[in-house]
Amino acid sequence: MDWTWYLFSFHGRINRAKYWLAGLVMFGWMLLTAWIIYLCLRLVADGSLPVPASFHFGTEAILAILDPATYHVPTRADVVPIIGNVIGTPVLLWIFLATSIKRLHDRDRSGWWLVPFVAVPALYDHFADRLPDSYLLIPVGLIAAILCIWGFIELGCLKGNSWPNRFGPNPLGKQPSGSRSAHARLRATTAWDQQSEIEILPHIGSPPPAMHVKRGA
Repeated sequence: MDWTWYLFSFHGRINRAKYWLAGLVMFGWMLLTAWIIYLCLRLVADGSLPVPASFHFGTEAILAILDPATYHVPTRADVVPIIGNVIGTPVLLWIFLATSIKRLHDRDRSGWWLVPFVAVPALYDHFADRLPDSYLLIPVGLIAAILCIWGFIELGCLKGNSWPNRFGPNPLGKQPSGSRSAHARLRATTAWDQQSEIEILPHIGSPPPAMHVKRGA
């Protein structure tokens, strides 16, 4: 398998198994990044910088960077999370977008479907605690939850098209068999086909010459 195309390209299609495998790859990348940062701080900083108990990657970290309300003067405790986000989040986000878009292609959907499936629920979850308490916002939260569940089912549960679509051939390599004609179906379901039988006829319809009665005897 071409891992460069699989993890970083936005073209083509992948099936459900490879999409879930990408999730394991992203989880492994997060563990590796956290372990490298922790090890470097222990060896280089010699305990002068506090090491957080956990690291945060993904959309929440990105929204925190883009949200002016989260801006503050970095402290010594913020150094490690900032380094972790700078190293781990870009690669993690790229792999997620590349594999999710290819998975949507397998469902014959454009990559822009990630906006309602991922971006809208993430934005609502990030800003939910700042929204006013009102019954009018209940449908907004319900819509965000439905979109999140729909996106999970669409990306991780439903199988792709069995036929080639506008984004490429079936990643499983299986092609649907063509429909047979009525005559072919009849021959396949009929035990005896009269048209396929060979009719055997005698070469001479009359008796052999030796069996003729001699006239005048």
